[in-house]
Amino acid sequence: MNQFDSDKPIFIQVREMIEDQIVNDQLKEGDQAPSTNQLVQFYKINHATVSKGINQLVEEDILFKKRGVGMFVMEGAKEKLIQKRKESFMDNYVIGLVQEAEKLKVTEQEIIDLIKQAKRRIQP
Repeated sequence: MNQFDSDKPIFIQVREMIEDQIVNDQLKEGDQAPSTNQLVQFYKINHATVSKGINQLVEEDILFKKRGVGMFVMEGAKEKLIQKRKESFMDNYVIGLVQEAEKLKVTEQEIIDLIKQAKRRIQP
């Protein structure tokens, strides 16, 4: 049984797992990424599915292929991923937060205070 979320295509989840490993420094620039075959065997998923996720990372210049050797993390990949995620964070969270804050007449300082309160709640 695998650990994939049924609400999201598996190839996207494969891509995101590798992205997470890069962002979290489990895979560093120049490191060899897991091969398609390793991922297929470990997660018991279709080769075409894994390839689709990996190929997206190649197209986005996150991974590059060394023929006959494998896939490697591209120089600058971590920074590129962080920038992409910051943009996504803005689109998916911050804009909605600001819009709701404006409706409720919450000031910028109150937002900052709320963020600090939230951080204290989630930090061990």
